[in-house]
Amino acid sequence: MEQRISLITLGVADLGRAKEFYESLGWRGQELERTVFFQAGGSAFVLWGREELAADCGLPAGRADAFGGVCLAHNVRSRAEVDELIAAAARAGATITKPAGETFYGGYAGVFTDPDGHPWEIAHNPGFTLAADGTLTLPDFTA
Repeated sequence: MEQRISLITLGVADLGRAKEFYESLGWRGQELERTVFFQAGGSAFVLWGREELAADCGLPAGRADAFGGVCLAHNVRSRAEVDELIAAAARAGATITKPAGETFYGGYAGVFTDPDGHPWEIAHNPGFTLAADGTLTLPDFTA
């Protein structure tokens, strides 16, 4: 697994309020399917409903100690890499909370938690450009 984070997703209580907050700080977001994406240097910062994010990670959202509202993502170049990294995480002692599979956005992803319960999504998203150095560039969702 390359040493990088592609996306940081925050689970928020009110997507509109969160988007307005970050835009008032000067960030420019792109809203797509109940999420808001912000290019953040060579990675992306994403806002998504807390309950939806927890469910997408295969985690319960009801208890305060069950899901912290943050998911880290590591994007890769192929579906095979997703399978390889999910298997490597399991061998390393991770808990697989969502086995690798097809996603609603046309990609392929799985989720594991580290020993402290922090979720990591391993994803192949054919719509995101991933440079040789791991830099992620978001597409123009308005195009």
